[in-house]
Amino acid sequence: MGERVSGTAGANEARSSLREEIRDALLARILDGTLGPGDRLVEMHVAREFRTSQAPVREALRELETMGYVATATYRGTRVREIPRTEMRDAFRVRALLEREAVRTGTETGSVDVAALEAAVAGLEKAAAAGDVNAFVRHDEAFHRTLVAGGGNPVLARHWDLLLVSTRIRALIRTGIIDIHETGNEHRPILEAVARGNSEVAGRLVHEHIDELADRMDTEARAQAGEQS
Repeated sequence: MGERVSGTAGANEARSSLREEIRDALLARILDGTLGPGDRLVEMHVAREFRTSQAPVREALRELETMGYVATATYRGTRVREIPRTEMRDAFRVRALLEREAVRTGTETGSVDVAALEAAVAGLEKAAAAGDVNAFVRHDEAFHRTLVAGGGNPVLARHWDLLLVSTRIRALIRTGIIDIHETGNEHRPILEAVARGNSEVAGRLVHEHIDELADRMDTEARAQAGEQS
């Protein structure tokens, strides 16, 4: 009996992991524009792509519907919803709060990996100078993930992961809201504040760095609303 229970638990864990993989992959495509409003998501086709049954696909689509990214209707199936510009803005507002808390705590306790931050900043600066968007996104995520990990709060880290930071950054670069040269320059002062152990300055700088992007999205959203009215 014990082996059967263990096997069932293992199968459930694998299915949960696959559901999350499918959910995150589809959400990344929605956020970066690969899947646009009105595009249909067919369970059978998605299951074939991920080489799985339709059960984890169905669960992933239900989660995406709960999150507001897709909608299911009789005779129309599941389709991508129009994502308001304000949704992306709000995600960055939340991210700014999470990272400020993590940076303050991590800097106070000295648990942030400063060497990893230095490597990420060097990579960011090199990528920005070369205009290498892929490298920029990779080093940007490494920098901010290091800050979050230093906070030592696994619950906060899980919520940060749900924001799909690198995917959203890539989407904002594509729209022109993020200039990799300008944004890249904002990381070194954060690194220096952490290295000095100045938790209040480090927290303020990281919050301003992220919240500024939310402000830009807010300005763009208002401008677009004015054009449509």
